[in-house]
Amino acid sequence: MAIAGGMRAEEIYGRAKLASGLILFLFLLTHLSNHALGLVSLQAMETGAVLFKLLWRSWPGTVVLYTAALLHPLLALFAWLRRGHYRGIPWQGWTQLGLGLCIPLLVVEHVLGTRIADEVFGLNDSYAYVLIVMFVQSPRTGLLQNLLILIAWGHGCIGVYYWLRLKPMFERAWPFLYALALLLPMLAMLGFLSGGREVAGLMQQPDWLDRFRATLNYPGPVAVEFVGRGTEISYQVMAGLLAAALVARLLIAANQRRRGRLTISYPDGRRYRGLSGGISVLEASRAIGYPHASVCGGQGRCSTCRVRVIGPGAAALPPPDSAEQKVLDRIHAAPGVRLACQIRPTEDISVMPLLPAGVPPRLAYGAVSAAQGAERRIAILFADLRGFTRLSEGRLPYDVVFLLNQYFKAMGEAVEAAGGRIDKFIGDGVMALFGIEEGPDEGCRRALDAARRMSAALAQLNAAMQTDLDQSLKLGIGIHCGPAIVGAMGHGSALHLTAVGDAVNTASRLESATKDFQAELVISAEVAERAGVTITNDWREETVHLRGKSEMLRVLVAERAKTRAAAGSSQRPRGAGD
Repeated sequence: MAIAGGMRAEEIYGRAKLASGLILFLFLLTHLSNHALGLVSLQAMETGAVLFKLLWRSWPGTVVLYTAALLHPLLALFAWLRRGHYRGIPWQGWTQLGLGLCIPLLVVEHVLGTRIADEVFGLNDSYAYVLIVMFVQSPRTGLLQNLLILIAWGHGCIGVYYWLRLKPMFERAWPFLYALALLLPMLAMLGFLSGGREVAGLMQQPDWLDRFRATLNYPGPVAVEFVGRGTEISYQVMAGLLAAALVARLLIAANQRRRGRLTISYPDGRRYRGLSGGISVLEASRAIGYPHASVCGGQGRCSTCRVRVIGPGAAALPPPDSAEQKVLDRIHAAPGVRLACQIRPTEDISVMPLLPAGVPPRLAYGAVSAAQGAERRIAILFADLRGFTRLSEGRLPYDVVFLLNQYFKAMGEAVEAAGGRIDKFIGDGVMALFGIEEGPDEGCRRALDAARRMSAALAQLNAAMQTDLDQSLKLGIGIHCGPAIVGAMGHGSALHLTAVGDAVNTASRLESATKDFQAELVISAEVAERAGVTITNDWREETVHLRGKSEMLRVLVAERAKTRAAAGSSQRPRGAGD
């Protein structure tokens, strides 16, 4: 069903569910941070609560929060109702559902006893009041609320993880986010405990409790009755909603059966036979156990579930909505390619998944077009230690591993600092790719910058380990630019973005040529031209015959890669690219 602006109900649903979930997660984040202030003092908790209430108990904050609190569970319930089946759902999905169902049961009494009681009776629901009730008078209630912290936080973290792991910055931010996910609920519960002990101590002081009650405006038994009756009604409403959901599920299934049946065929001969229009292709794959990539969990954001659709039923598929089309445009999808999680066929179709089931999240966004396989002109760098076999003789295995790891760390950091991508470590060698997304000119400049950084890093490593080395480590680096097939290759956990082709072989042989020239760096003329290398005394032009090549290749040779000349400039080398 199309809506104004090209958006369909499916897209609105997805955006509303994400937005409402993020609002609730932000509320929980600020609430737990306020709890953690109890490690400082009860007064710090009360001061933090002033800011917390200023944000969430203002009229705008109230409208936003309670709209999200009502909308998010209803949208989640709708998502589970409309599923064509419940087979093949990953454990994260079942865990998130289970945690989500527990949250309303545990939170309703707390909300009625604090925020709602404040609005109805003018109760001063300060931290001291909450801690007296939950820590002193009813420790069981306090235990349940701390359990609620873990449940709500775990539910939210799963959702945020599925959302953020598609972002380019996720890999770098992940260690910090993981630490936050572990530490914040722990600090919140410790803050609750510390604040409760402080309140219990204050209650032992003469007249403190009387002075506190004077500021509380506690309505007495009527509040207890109000909270108890409100909790009972809330549970009845929840039970009614679940019953209505079960009835709706039966009605949906009956309606789907009237639409007829279809077959979805897969490349290995497997077939899904089910109800027409009642299931997405991704759900069909899970139903029959077909391995199908889906980094975002079927939210239509990562593109990893994409398939090529063929067969007469392909024409009957509704066109992609604006959200799906945006993803398809981002990956430059060819005609006939659709997101498996977004299409619900009504006629027989055949599909061919375009990514392996184990595709890692880092390839699901940003470099996703390269992940599916494409020919690109890129810069390839090979580097290799000279004489390492002789250097490792007579050393303990532990010493060899330690030395190699120090070398790999230094080279990897140099490549990443220059904006390159480590493809692989091969023995004592390194292969790196540059310009996959930026283009060949920028890739060549970055590759030369990486060579300079690698040479400097090796010099620093030699200086740091001079007492442990019989001789200095030496490096040979070869760089070439040319067309290569770039894509996600491998299997399972070994799947990664790499490049294959003649350009890769040429770069490897240029690295080997550094031995013949007794130099640290050899680059092809095309690299020099694209990077704008200036011919100076630090460079010399040579021709070299590479194994497997019928023609001589013109190259530039530098005795030391860390010289300023290797960094490139705005001038072309003589005759390069002619």
